[in-house]
Amino acid sequence: MATPPQLAPPVPLLYEPLLRRALREDLGRAGDLTTDAIVAPEARARGRLVARQPGRVAGLDVALRTFTLLDPSVEAAVRIGDGRDAAGGDTLAVLDGAARALLSGERVALNLLGRLSGIATATRDLVAAVRPHPARIVCTRKTTPGLRALEKYAVRCGGGANHRFGLDDAVLIKDNHLALAGGIAPAVERVRGAVGHLVKIEVEVDTLEQLEEALGLGVDAVLLDNMDAATLRRAVAMAKGRALTEASGGIRPETAAAIAATGVDLLSVGWLTHSSPALDVALDLEV
Repeated sequence: MATPPQLAPPVPLLYEPLLRRALREDLGRAGDLTTDAIVAPEARARGRLVARQPGRVAGLDVALRTFTLLDPSVEAAVRIGDGRDAAGGDTLAVLDGAARALLSGERVALNLLGRLSGIATATRDLVAAVRPHPARIVCTRKTTPGLRALEKYAVRCGGGANHRFGLDDAVLIKDNHLALAGGIAPAVERVRGAVGHLVKIEVEVDTLEQLEEALGLGVDAVLLDNMDAATLRRAVAMAKGRALTEASGGIRPETAAAIAATGVDLLSVGWLTHSSPALDVALDLEV
């Protein structure tokens, strides 16, 4: 399966504070009691980060940085990098360095690598499920607090695309906004008076009547929420050439192909980042 093109890794400044917090959480006030009692400070070891099951790799650079934060002398050779597929038993990277650093950083590194690779694998499989339709798979803001940048990166590793990163990226007028504003027209009017000309405006709609109103206001995109396939087809036809269409609401691997077949532009899938299972990865050490 093809790997995603032009995959830019996350900037270390985005994730190093997270790694430091995670390591402080694990090492606590007294450090690694087990390792420090058993392993001499000068001891060195060689280890392999291994995929125990097949999947798409994501977060390898992040995992490797965990070890060098503990000891800058740790060296790593990447064998299967982010955005590539690994078979069960494949070595993702080979590590060489202070044994204490490898053991003490193991859990934090594997937690992140497994979590991100699981998201990438689920995204890859969902992208494959909607072929040959042109619809793109996008993630949502339903991410683990503190991990959003990394989890959205994992979606890109899987061949998906990112929706907005935060509330300051773009305007998405949802049902609760509409209720408080008194409808679509006043909500869109207020937004246009408050944001800059480069900010996109998307409106969530539940019915074709709401869709027609939103399209008449010239919004950039419409979120078609929990519509059945027949209604989605009609909505896509109405919006063609007028706004980008995004299907949302309970999209699963078993339903994604039928939804993509309606001609919708985007499938917005929250479970990619809130419910996808972690990939089983491990660190195997040698003295």
